[in-house]
Amino acid sequence: MNKPKMATEKGVPSNSRVLMLLGQLERLNGEAMMRDVETARQVTTKILHLIQTQEKSGKEVMSKGSSGMEVILASLESSRDVQTTLNIMYILSELLTVGRGRRVGVFVSKGGTGVLFQILNTANKDMPPSEELMLQLHSLLAKVGPKDRKFGVKARLSGALNITVNLIKQNIQNTKLLLPCLQVLRAYSTNSVNAISLGKNGVVELMFKIVAPYSKKNTSLLKVALDALGALLKSKTNARRAVDGGHVPVMLALYLDWHRNDTRHRYMLIRKGFLVCLRNITNIKLGRKAFIEADGMRILYNSSTECLPVRTLDPLVNTSSLIMRKCFPKNRLPLPTIKSAFHYQLPHVPAAGPVAQLYSQPPGVDDVVDESDDNEETEADTDSENEEDEKDHGTANDDIETDLNKLHPKKSPSRLFEELRVYERFFLELSEDFQGYNFDCSKSASSTSSSLFSSSSSSTRSTRTIIVPTAQALSPKHDPKPSSPEDHNSFRGQRAEPPPPPPCGPSPSLPPPLTPLQLDTIHLTKDQDQKEEAGIPSPDGHKTLSPFARPPSQGQVIEQSLARSLECVSLEEEGRLNAEEALKGVKQEGSPVSATRHIQSPLLLGGIAARRVGGGGGSNWGSDCGSEGAEDESVEGAVLEVPDTALLLPLHDPDLYVEMVKGTNSVPQYAEVAYPDYFGHVAPTFREPLLDRVYGVQRSKIFQDIERLIHPNDILDKVVYDLDIPSCPVIEDNGESLKFNSQFESGNLRKAVQVRKYEYDLVLNSDINSNHYHQWFYFEVSGMRVGTMYRFNIINCEKSNSQFNYGMQVLMYSVQEAISGRPRWVRTGTDICYYKNHFARSSIAAGGQKGKSYYTLTFSTNFSHKDDVCYFAYHYPYTYSTLKMHLSKLEALRTPEIYLRQDVLCETLSGNSCPLLTITAMPESNSNDHICQFRNRPLIFLSARVHPGETNASWVMKGTLEFLMGPSPLAASLREAYIFKIVPMLNPDGVVNGNHRCSLSGEDLNRQWQNPNPELHPTIYHTKSLLQYLAHIQRAPLVFCDYHGHSRKKNVFMYGCSVKETVWQSNISATSSDLQEDLGYRTLPKILSQIAPAFSMASCSFVVERSKESTARVVVWREIGVQRSYTMESTLCGCDQGKYKGLQIGTRELEEMGAQFCMALLRLKRLTGLRNHQHLLDLESDIIGTQSKVVRLTCRCRSFSSSCPTTYVMEEDEPSFMEAIDYSAESNDEDGEPENEHAGEVHDNPDHIDQLSDSENNHRE
Repeated sequence: MNKPKMATEKGVPSNSRVLMLLGQLERLNGEAMMRDVETARQVTTKILHLIQTQEKSGKEVMSKGSSGMEVILASLESSRDVQTTLNIMYILSELLTVGRGRRVGVFVSKGGTGVLFQILNTANKDMPPSEELMLQLHSLLAKVGPKDRKFGVKARLSGALNITVNLIKQNIQNTKLLLPCLQVLRAYSTNSVNAISLGKNGVVELMFKIVAPYSKKNTSLLKVALDALGALLKSKTNARRAVDGGHVPVMLALYLDWHRNDTRHRYMLIRKGFLVCLRNITNIKLGRKAFIEADGMRILYNSSTECLPVRTLDPLVNTSSLIMRKCFPKNRLPLPTIKSAFHYQLPHVPAAGPVAQLYSQPPGVDDVVDESDDNEETEADTDSENEEDEKDHGTANDDIETDLNKLHPKKSPSRLFEELRVYERFFLELSEDFQGYNFDCSKSASSTSSSLFSSSSSSTRSTRTIIVPTAQALSPKHDPKPSSPEDHNSFRGQRAEPPPPPPCGPSPSLPPPLTPLQLDTIHLTKDQDQKEEAGIPSPDGHKTLSPFARPPSQGQVIEQSLARSLECVSLEEEGRLNAEEALKGVKQEGSPVSATRHIQSPLLLGGIAARRVGGGGGSNWGSDCGSEGAEDESVEGAVLEVPDTALLLPLHDPDLYVEMVKGTNSVPQYAEVAYPDYFGHVAPTFREPLLDRVYGVQRSKIFQDIERLIHPNDILDKVVYDLDIPSCPVIEDNGESLKFNSQFESGNLRKAVQVRKYEYDLVLNSDINSNHYHQWFYFEVSGMRVGTMYRFNIINCEKSNSQFNYGMQVLMYSVQEAISGRPRWVRTGTDICYYKNHFARSSIAAGGQKGKSYYTLTFSTNFSHKDDVCYFAYHYPYTYSTLKMHLSKLEALRTPEIYLRQDVLCETLSGNSCPLLTITAMPESNSNDHICQFRNRPLIFLSARVHPGETNASWVMKGTLEFLMGPSPLAASLREAYIFKIVPMLNPDGVVNGNHRCSLSGEDLNRQWQNPNPELHPTIYHTKSLLQYLAHIQRAPLVFCDYHGHSRKKNVFMYGCSVKETVWQSNISATSSDLQEDLGYRTLPKILSQIAPAFSMASCSFVVERSKESTARVVVWREIGVQRSYTMESTLCGCDQGKYKGLQIGTRELEEMGAQFCMALLRLKRLTGLRNHQHLLDLESDIIGTQSKVVRLTCRCRSFSSSCPTTYVMEEDEPSFMEAIDYSAESNDEDGEPENEHAGEVHDNPDHIDQLSDSENNHRE
């Protein structure tokens, strides 16, 4: 027989002694080994000696290409001599101990595991079996088990399980043999089938005999036994056996014993082993019940509290908190129903729709605590928070569209042109000839539009009292009813008679006083010396003040006033108290607003130091009036200076805002105006960095929650605000609690419960006609104390993770700060975190999934001003009335060169108008050439705010609109290049009523684009009809973009549609003809990545998903044939790249993004082959100051529709096949990663959430 091949391998000397011996051993294989037992012993002994004494010998045996391992395994298999077998096993043990990773892999690949199990079976037949042989066999198996993925299956098929178990039973006192047997048992138990089989054979009870109280002896053995037991208890069958055997109290007692005695923390792994066993037992309902009955919550809480000061014990604290959170009794939300507190009756309810399902439930069963073992796995909590259809994380490509027929535009139109002809009236610019237009006339003569939201029409629609913020009066909603006629008698909720319409137009001279509207307001004048008052009889016979004061220069302009003490109240004339000193706005150095407007305050309670703001402090209305107002009766009225934000906010007018509110219809019939919306927001000049997460903050909050169960007597559980009591949502108290309010446009807070003196649980309202979608919040807080840290817990969030875990803060607006000249929303809050709580989420609201829980957003804050009134919001609010005000102000900016038309596209379900804007440049003249150029400009179609909670989309749209209406040469060139059709708010009803996701139909409107219902989804139906009309007349838009907000990713980015990139990601087979498409869809995002600092090309995706087939982006791409159809997502949090890296995003950056989008369209003009704009493009380049290198352009000659001219595509836009594309993360809600129960404490990359994929159908785009 020739020498083994390995003896001549490269790098191995041919005279190597170990290889010579292996060659000799190879010749002894088979019958020769049985005949010459002594020689076999000698050869194996020499090989063992060489490997033990010479490191190079082991390397030679295991070198690449060597057949040494095969020779050793063959010899082991054919050996029948115990000593020879032991020698070979000693050799293997030496070889596998060094560099075990690769060497064990080689051993497994050569079939070594099977040989060992074969030897084990053979050795077991000897009576009694050799203890040394069994020891070595199990030692080797313990090394191999973790590296062999099929180890458990091989063990079961070979019958090794029973051999090892019997060996353990027979040697329970023999620690030397017991240790490797337990190590192998641990490896067996990782296979779930093996774990169940072992449990049936009594191994769980056997393990409980091995675990023992604190002792310094045999700690290694105990650690392995606990590991094996923990693996066995992952099986729910075994967990039940442990519970039935009464082992939960035993485990707790043993853990407590080790905790008390291991004072130097040397045996943390053993303590952790006990906790892992408890964690696995409590994965089942029986285990949780047994844990509670054994007082496990108190035991773990107390032990964990003692461990907190020692950082190295964090693994114990973390595991304990997981167990306690899991075992915390599941509670219902403190609500009578999880359906919205408001109800809107739809014109008809589709039988198969979500509303029909919602209201088909019998009373009292819409929110049930339905725990399920099936959904309570481990602390990893693979909750993908998809309400509709949970996805498998392991199949990330499942949602990608693989039907090539759906990846190409439809060939035939879906509607007849006769049906669409009615939409011709929205495109007058395509047929306008301007023959009667004087191009030399003034702006007034050049008007091409009329105000969409006139005060006369809005006023006539309003039949309710409108209450605007006041700077001084105390809200009756927070105080006892006055006992005398002299007290303030006008209460919130009073309804006035419908007001008559104001005069149609301005009068050339100062008119006589207006016929007063019956609105409970107060008198306002911008000039302290000008005071006009009009008495209005109120329903109770007392006079109220007219809301209208007409400055001589403005005639019809209505001056609405502040009507609450930094809150929303109505005041009567008799309720006014006079004061000696006038309140004055404190103009502090550095205030962004220095000018003031003088507000006549009908209620004054003394000087600044003694004034009552918001009703805090526990005193009542009467005592304030008596102590502060009596000596000041001689003063007719006081004036409060408040900032005039119009100096910095040209598009904001508080009085105009109130007029717009009058024409806004809401389901709750809101009669109040929130202070931030009334006075506006001036973006702060300072930077607001992402908040650094404090180590252990989530854990500390969880422990405070657990204290509620352990120390229930410390919990107040006092309801202080409840929308489910419509007659009196504010609960009266003795002044020891904060006061809440959300009854204003876009407000959302359903209930507030005081749980500790300075801690409140807050419950958000569901979207109307829905039982979920809790994310957007906007509410008012008053009655606070200065310097006190308050904690707020929003307890019914639904998403499994949030950017609040990664640096995002809530927004706060202080009225006192605003009065002092700083009217702005600022990021605020400390100890912010987001985690799963103990409130059960009904399967009815979770798409049928049982065992789901809500999540808590918690933050703490203190207040700088006594009795301030502050507002908190999820993001910068932007109401429907704000939009109407902005559009009205924008119209006033129109110059003769701007073509602006405002149309009402349709009315919403509740009767609010959906505006449609047309913006372009007027033709230079009415000559045929100029009119032809005007009509044939490409169209750009923009929309926003289909999801009400994505307020950032409106701020981006505001930036776009302001740029388009601006006087700059770039804006002028952009208007000359395109016709813009803009629907700035697709879901007015949702915005008005404080919804997060849906319209009044209870449906996500961005899932209705395929088949919108004209009654239930009018804005989508008519917007799609506009696009269908354009497609019919061969004028499909060059670009369609729907503005959105994204709650779980940073930066601004786009989603588009590409056949190629979808096919690449799905690995479906496709011909080259199937993949033909122009790469122009990447041009606009690429331009944005070059000029917009907040934009991230790396976050963009152009993959089409099945779950998105009914979104605007996909439908416009597929059905209308718009290649550049996008969703533009803006972060709610901040940026992790570029100029704004590490900063939270603000309105300034969002508006800048809207303007930069316009700049990108101007650049796109150049890249789409349009000429005669070179001088403007040069000007653009100079203004932007970009220093980018010259980009080589490659002309791609493709066949395009008339809306897509030949495109010059930047060469680097060609994606490689290996390009990473975040194909499944879409708008707003991204589902993703398994929740890290201690995110922030253990992860290295706090922004890893940005890389998540999203499988949630209803919470994105």
